[in-house]
Amino acid sequence: MSTTTQDYYETLGVKKGASIDEIKKAYRRLARKYHPDLNPGDKSSEKKFKEINEAYEVLSDSKKRAAYDQFGKTEFETGPGFEGFRARGSDFGFGGAEDIFSDLFRSFRQEDIPLKGADLVTSLDISLEEAYKGATKSFSLTKEVLCKTCSGSGAENSQICSHCNGIGSLKQSRGLFRMSQPCPTCKGSGKVITRACKSCKGKGAGVAAETIKVKIPPGAETGSRIKLKGMGGAGVRGGPTGDLHIALTVRPHPLFKREGNNIYAEVPVTFVEAVIGGKIQVPTLDGTVTMTLPSGTDSGKKFRLKGKGIPNRKTGARGDEFAVIKIIVPKTINAKTKEALDEIEKAYGG
Repeated sequence: MSTTTQDYYETLGVKKGASIDEIKKAYRRLARKYHPDLNPGDKSSEKKFKEINEAYEVLSDSKKRAAYDQFGKTEFETGPGFEGFRARGSDFGFGGAEDIFSDLFRSFRQEDIPLKGADLVTSLDISLEEAYKGATKSFSLTKEVLCKTCSGSGAENSQICSHCNGIGSLKQSRGLFRMSQPCPTCKGSGKVITRACKSCKGKGAGVAAETIKVKIPPGAETGSRIKLKGMGGAGVRGGPTGDLHIALTVRPHPLFKREGNNIYAEVPVTFVEAVIGGKIQVPTLDGTVTMTLPSGTDSGKKFRLKGKGIPNRKTGARGDEFAVIKIIVPKTINAKTKEALDEIEKAYGG
């Protein structure tokens, strides 16, 4: 324990009435800044780091903090006749400190550990027929891939790391803290590169175009996403490959309009067919079907063809198709046709 004059609140940069959360936040920030691993060889940083820990050990414990506020630092100094707070409990009375230190350690060693590759997002257009029946699609995607020459190691030749003896990690003690950290020499791999891979220049990955195959499930719709695990960006320092997310867009169809799992098709008929009725041909996603049109059908009338729509992605149950009748009026007529229409017009008048 340091015996120099030290104000614990001033050391952490907080006010005397600071909350425990404010004290923890200040400790995290300062510990990151002055940690010896981030300031190798800097004695002043090492001293500051010890002072920060000393202050936190007292101010994070309500009883010790109360004693410090009442009697000052002498209550905690070791010497003849004094126990000192170190002898009173090995955990300093603040059980969360080791968790905090572990968080700090992970943050400033992040650059040394294997990391998962980036998750990628791409888009894919499909036809309504492909959304209806399902399909297998292939497309090209340029992304970061593992080097095939070195299998992602970045090395043409390598040898066992002499610093960690191939373990990939080192154990260190900081006062009462005992930690295992990735070896800074081999970055946790246990091996050091003696000759870099010529293909990727030691990076272990490179950008390349890759052919991707994806299975489109029946019932896909605009906004649907398909996840291909392990088809994203290459991992970093031996980490796993990321995932690929494919966002689907169903292209508009010239004949059908989709609403949920139902589809609508406009079916043109002649005036005579609408008046007399009869058999008409209706297009569906399965092909053309024959439907009986009742006599006296108005334009805009909808007829349901059950089960001729899009299947539900989860249950497989199919929606319906609605045939929407549209009466087509001739653009030109001859005299004979006009006479016939005049007779029909009289029928409207009763």
